[in-house]
Amino acid sequence: MDILYLLIPLSVVLVLAIVGVFGWAIHSGQLDDLEREGDRIFEEEPAGVDGDQVRQSNVS
Repeated sequence: MDILYLLIPLSVVLVLAIVGVFGWAIHSGQLDDLEREGDRIFEEEPAGVDGDQVRQSNVS
């Protein structure tokens, strides 16, 4: 029975944290334009080098 005095407040804090993160995600635009993100997989990628890669053609 004593463990309930610990688990109930911890579960309330956890639910409030989850609601807070979800509210932050909604208000910061994380869930905007979900259709565009789903369609990105079908777009053609340009044949080139990624920004973090370097061309190795001049290296001996």
